[in-house]
Amino acid sequence: MTTVLLVEDSLTDTEIMTRYLWKAGLTVISVTNCEDARKKFQHQKPDLIVLDVMLPGKSGFELCRELKTNTETKEIPIVICSTKGTEADKFWGALLGADAYLPKPVDQKELMNIILRFTIA
Repeated sequence: MTTVLLVEDSLTDTEIMTRYLWKAGLTVISVTNCEDARKKFQHQKPDLIVLDVMLPGKSGFELCRELKTNTETKEIPIVICSTKGTEADKFWGALLGADAYLPKPVDQKELMNIILRFTIA
């Protein structure tokens, strides 16, 4: 079963996206900050990461760069999902290695299209 690590500090957004991902048959592990995400990687590598940008402590952009420059995690697809949805933000996300960028509020169909692009073998 495909496991998605959801890094999101908004309880409402976490609940909404988790519901969408569960409906697609995916396992969801959620954390609220980059430090907790790093801890999860020590025990289990997810198949996909959905990452907010504005998080307590380090930003999602920083975690994205860190994961994409690490040989052990660089192949894991990262979908940035953020209220920061300007073209500059999308460009910055791509520059740091994000595989997709989804603006909030999240559209269920758009999220599923992006997720399925990376989870169908």
